[in-house]
Amino acid sequence: MKATSILKHEKNFFDTGKDSAGKEFLLTPNTVPIQGTLDTMSYVQCRPKNEDTSFYVQEKHTKKQIVLHYTAGYLKGDVAALSKPNYRVSVPFIIARNGAILNMWSSAYWAYHLGSKAVGGNTKGGKRSIGIEMSNIGFLKRIGDQLVTVYNDNDVYCDISETQFYIKLDTPYRGEQYFATHTGKQYNSLISLLKYLTAEYNIPTVFLPEDKRYGVVAEKELVSFRGITSHVNYRSSGKWDIGPAFDWERIINGL
Repeated sequence: MKATSILKHEKNFFDTGKDSAGKEFLLTPNTVPIQGTLDTMSYVQCRPKNEDTSFYVQEKHTKKQIVLHYTAGYLKGDVAALSKPNYRVSVPFIIARNGAILNMWSSAYWAYHLGSKAVGGNTKGGKRSIGIEMSNIGFLKRIGDQLVTVYNDNDVYCDISETQFYIKLDTPYRGEQYFATHTGKQYNSLISLLKYLTAEYNIPTVFLPEDKRYGVVAEKELVSFRGITSHVNYRSSGKWDIGPAFDWERIINGL
């Protein structure tokens, strides 16, 4: 999909409530106060019309960590992938490129979101953490003067001249050099969501130091860490979310 077409794609989801599989969702705007501040957070409650709750686990666990991801997709497919019946691979929050925060289920509950090879275990990690997915296609491949998605060499994302849609790293990260950018509205919404969650669950607004932020972290350190991490800290390979192409300083300074 062309980067210029994504907002139209997202608008279609919000207009129809249908994901890429045709499943219908009830979309309900809400606003909640952020504890300890005068600020509020706006979000959209996103619930299947068929009232299915089988894609997450309705058990409450103490939350010690927030884990940032990107979806490697587009919003309608993101919602479909993260609400598969009985699959239980999901997160409570997806942030669309237009800045809308979708709340899929209560963040007090849990689901698998780290993978079977996750440091410290997928189940234990899922229970103690809150996953946030940024809707983003992820890394891109350059073919001539175009950047294409990893799914199909004919799936053009943008031209190399459209620098607002990608970041080229000086040094490749896990073998990849081109990454789709996140939007300013996504960053602003993520900051708001992190403020809300850290206050709600008493999670420190602490990040891993930069020399550890982009790689897998030793189990003892990662399991005991209280703060904000990302998927790559749990996986030594096969994942790129969220690495150095992300504007970490914007988030850190925003909190």
